[in-house]
Amino acid sequence: MNSFSSFPLREELTRAVADLGFETPTPIQQKVIPLLLSEPKDIIGLAQTGTGKTAAFGLPLLQYADVNVKHVQCLVLSPTRELCMQIQEELKKYGQHMRGLKITAVYGGVPISGQMREVKAQPQIIVATPGRLIDLLERKALSLENVQYVVLDEADEMLNMGFREDIDFILKSTPKRQYTWLFSATMSNEVRGIAKRFMQKWEEVSVAAANVTNENIDHQYFVTNHHNRFDTLQRLLDFTPGIYGIIFTRTRQDAQDVSEKLMKQGYHVSALHGDMDQKMRSKVMERFKSKNLQAIVATDVAARGLDVNDITHVINYELPDDPEVYTHRSGRTARAGKSGICMSIVSPKEISGIRHIERLVKQKFHLSDIPDGAEIVRKRLFHFLDQIESIEPQTDFAKLYQASIHERFEAMDKDELIRRLIWLQLRETIDIYQKAKDLNAGYETKERRPGRSVRLFINIGEKDGLTTQKLVQFIVESTDIDANLIERITVRDMSSFFNVPPDAADHVMQAMSNKKFKQRKVRLEEAEARSGSGGSPSARPEARPGRSFRDSKPSGSRGGSQKFNRRDSNN
Repeated sequence: MNSFSSFPLREELTRAVADLGFETPTPIQQKVIPLLLSEPKDIIGLAQTGTGKTAAFGLPLLQYADVNVKHVQCLVLSPTRELCMQIQEELKKYGQHMRGLKITAVYGGVPISGQMREVKAQPQIIVATPGRLIDLLERKALSLENVQYVVLDEADEMLNMGFREDIDFILKSTPKRQYTWLFSATMSNEVRGIAKRFMQKWEEVSVAAANVTNENIDHQYFVTNHHNRFDTLQRLLDFTPGIYGIIFTRTRQDAQDVSEKLMKQGYHVSALHGDMDQKMRSKVMERFKSKNLQAIVATDVAARGLDVNDITHVINYELPDDPEVYTHRSGRTARAGKSGICMSIVSPKEISGIRHIERLVKQKFHLSDIPDGAEIVRKRLFHFLDQIESIEPQTDFAKLYQASIHERFEAMDKDELIRRLIWLQLRETIDIYQKAKDLNAGYETKERRPGRSVRLFINIGEKDGLTTQKLVQFIVESTDIDANLIERITVRDMSSFFNVPPDAADHVMQAMSNKKFKQRKVRLEEAEARSGSGGSPSARPEARPGRSFRDSKPSGSRGGSQKFNRRDSNN
């Protein structure tokens, strides 16, 4: 079925779906919704985060809910508070025209007394985290005696969080349960164990592979020694002034430690993990969604349930232990048809992990150079110039101070004034990075061994709409060389660099010499011939980590710009 209108939903649900503007179902919705509407049954749905699972189980759940019956009929279990609240809100939207429908969410981190009052109102549907639900059951504030439908959402994550015994206890507390709908990103042995213990003959629906390969995601990785991992993170942040992203860590402690170190350096970031109370988590999410934070440092569990479509970058501070978790992380960007970048910081020993993930997602990952000091200063300069060019000062401000400003600088020529303003803006960045060390140093791969590759300069960059992924595609289409031969890609504002084997360098330069990229004639040459190009690692100076990103915050301009302005460098 290619449209929601073709589903045999009750009239109230059909109207709500139309109100929400839903037209074409996602793959998981196409498979699950008609299956459950034709005949209720036990199912296992395998799909990644962000594929529309809530509507896949939510619409059938509401189809079977009886608003005239005043007891809990349907139970949805989710691993986190954020996901729990999100599911409740989504179900309310779908059921907005069902008069008498009550949906209650219960989760930890808030006083239990208010939730006890809500469940006493006899909702038809409860969305719950396992721990808080058991608290309510033990207090006799809630009964699951009449529950017929149970949904386990993100089942693999609940098991990873140690909820196996809680899930067993809850399912045993639903004696009249007729149907169990289990949704998971992966089919682990533990997930299959729950199915065998608590489900009848089930039908398995899988669309996980459809979400693994998102062609709009540019996968990049940066290789550095382990002790340079944090410095590399700072370097990547400073090189990406307009970032709006998520930095993933393996553990809660890592998330807290990394965020605290970044905040002390002046970055506009915050941690998001399970050890934070609900009030603090909600505050962080409010600041992030309003773009008062440029990034959050999160664990995989805490990031479940985040519903943000404008993420520009995902940064893996460390690769996840489970390669399939990578697909969850990277899937946070490039949503709603937009493009995104997923960066991974790895040590030499972890390169094999990158190869494993490449095979899983069926995409080529691009080995990229960690930016040097000159590249970061240049990037910050052009970002500042873009802001000057696009900003519109308030009329009242201009009228009030124009005469005073003109009088103050009347004797100074324009070039000198511009030079001083730019120096005032960038002097901290320049001071920090003027002796920036090469964070790429200290490891060898076959691409980095002397004589194994030639670094080439090309005169197109971000201003031409270029990304790492588009550059590789352009080179391959122009030269017919294997994409695996293109390494160490650096895309700047007006130019880019990449490495190819020595025996391919002449062919690449000759084949691309008469090409055009978006009407701009392409020019290539060896990078070593260019002064200050950053093409030679030995030319890179040493420095402490930078802070040009960290003194940034959202501009809040009325034009809706998502760029970020720095505070005055002398603040």
